[in-house]
Amino acid sequence: MKRIFASFLLILIISFCQNIKAFGYSSDPEKFISEIIDEAKLILNSQDSKEIKAEKLSVIALKTVDVKGIGYYTLGKKRKEITEDQIDKYNKVFESYFLKSFTSRLTDYSDPKITVLSAEKINEKYTIVKSMLVKTDKKPEVKIDWRVYTKNPEKPLIRDLIIEGLSLARTQKEEFASILNSNNNDINALFSKLEEFTKK
Repeated sequence: MKRIFASFLLILIISFCQNIKAFGYSSDPEKFISEIIDEAKLILNSQDSKEIKAEKLSVIALKTVDVKGIGYYTLGKKRKEITEDQIDKYNKVFESYFLKSFTSRLTDYSDPKITVLSAEKINEKYTIVKSMLVKTDKKPEVKIDWRVYTKNPEKPLIRDLIIEGLSLARTQKEEFASILNSNNNDINALFSKLEEFTKK
């Protein structure tokens, strides 16, 4: 009886692991972005409250966006000047800031019509996936390029969004540098600004 139970448990575990892989995202950058867009559309078109939508979008972001990588990039050279404890705090504060910023922008959209157009492999680490936010009566057509990090080809991650030629990661980096420059390069001033935003 114990052998039968053990065999059943082994089959169950194998089946579970296969299902996890089956429900994962594609490793192809173009399909990867298409899947994320489709998943986000379902959430944004649902009858859920803004808060529930934000929670669900946050789950997608944590699985598909290289939040830590973007955080390090936006911190710039300051990253090399602060302690490990400060780096740990920054990672936590930036993640909260990023998710709040990301979801608060998206939840204002209902039925966003984004079409994935093509993908251009820049090198082994990066692919640019080009898409278009379709024009409506209220909003103009918008070109959106997704910078997909493919260092691990089995697990692509979003590293940046380039909207009409403007890099959001670079814009964020410049904003953080401005905050630091205005506060005697004090990292605690940046922490305060980010925490203030997340509490709104």
